[in-house]
Amino acid sequence: MSKGITSKNEDYSQWYNDIVIKADLAEHSAVRGCMVIKPYGYSIWEKMQAVLDQKFKDTGHSNAYFPLFIPKSFFSKEAAHVEGFATECAVVTHYRLKNDGEGNIIVDPDAKLEEELIVRPTSETIIWNTYRGWVQSYRDLPILVNQWANVVRWEMRTRLFLRTAEFLWQEGHTAHATSQEAIEETERMLDVYADFAENWMAVPVIKGRKTANERFAGALDTYCIEALMQDGKALQAGTSHFLGQNFAKAFDVKFTNREGKIEHVWASSWGVSTRLIGALIMAHSDDAGLVLPPKLAPIQVVVVPIYKSDDDLKNISSFVDELMLKLKALGISVKYDDRDTQRPGFKFAEYELKGVPVRVAIGGRDMENGTVELARRDTREKSTVSQEGLDTYIANLLEEIQHNIYNKAVDYRTGHITEANSYEEFKELLDNKAGFISAHWDGTSETELKIKEETKATIRCIPLDNKLEDGVCIYSGKPSIQRVLFARAY
Repeated sequence: MSKGITSKNEDYSQWYNDIVIKADLAEHSAVRGCMVIKPYGYSIWEKMQAVLDQKFKDTGHSNAYFPLFIPKSFFSKEAAHVEGFATECAVVTHYRLKNDGEGNIIVDPDAKLEEELIVRPTSETIIWNTYRGWVQSYRDLPILVNQWANVVRWEMRTRLFLRTAEFLWQEGHTAHATSQEAIEETERMLDVYADFAENWMAVPVIKGRKTANERFAGALDTYCIEALMQDGKALQAGTSHFLGQNFAKAFDVKFTNREGKIEHVWASSWGVSTRLIGALIMAHSDDAGLVLPPKLAPIQVVVVPIYKSDDDLKNISSFVDELMLKLKALGISVKYDDRDTQRPGFKFAEYELKGVPVRVAIGGRDMENGTVELARRDTREKSTVSQEGLDTYIANLLEEIQHNIYNKAVDYRTGHITEANSYEEFKELLDNKAGFISAHWDGTSETELKIKEETKATIRCIPLDNKLEDGVCIYSGKPSIQRVLFARAY
């Protein structure tokens, strides 16, 4: 099959779009700014969901579901929150259509809502309005709830998976009796996200805090994990927010503490979205298509028979049936592609494009020799392997591929974190090397915004493992006690 993928060195943006479309992950929909996630793309999201959902439950959380529509008045109760989302909100104003008598369907002007409804851009307001009825005493706390849902943020410039008007995500919303408990929850969930990114997605991340300018609207503190894509741009891969008592005060969520005093509840919220699929593509893939870490690959192993007669196929299939049972017993997902409508070469190219980690090819001569041909997607290397103990060999190979993909991403990031000690050096690095730039900042929003305006680089985070060191801000020359990470980003 002809892949027709633009080289990432030639046009990274087009390369990304080509892979999304040609690997059958998603496509643009009839609704502007929205996408159709196709079965293969959705199966990756399902694997992500399954892992994360179990991690949430292992840390004491339960799933619930809250309304898609939020009364406009709810947003007015938390000023910083509504300001952060005001320009992205989709608003429902009417509840009925009618025929105009000329064969056209129009909005019924007599069916105007008394109060407009906002299609949720995030759920803090509707959830905290609900929590008011759930909390009376410290005995009702903590509330540890997660929601799997879709949200709408009216993006004008969209890219499949990375930025769409509607996307899928999970959002955790927790309520606590003390600020310390809420902060611990915020940090715990950041660790969950970092563990998932590194050990399942094979994407190394830096854990840090956002600056005041970059915080979630309505939060006192936002923690994040930042990843680096192969074009040297950063991508925010997950966030966890300490909300303080802002939403509890806005929606009057109070409780009686152990001392019998009434106080407002403390809160956190945290989330990741289908943007992670975009991160997966950009962090690992190559000009031949997707490269998927085995832990998240919908198909981990594909077996392709090469035969000249029905007897050859029957003999090969008998061996493959046994192999598949052994692989499935080890928890490995495997597909046997014995279609007679496509030639083996077409199948090889198809599964390479779709990022299947291991391909097994078996022909008549292989059956005589007791061997198979293995091809690994990460390095595109082929080898001849004995059929004896093949299931164990493949299981070990999948582990090796997972580690190799991660280590390759780590090496790339390590080579693209550079210190800058002057503004000129900073700008030169941005234009010629990209990646993360570690530089001193004076801590002011004014300086941060000036740098963003002049270079399009933002402070991605203040790393949690930062070492304090005396220095001067690259822009203002004012004193600074630590470096922060700058980058251009998605």
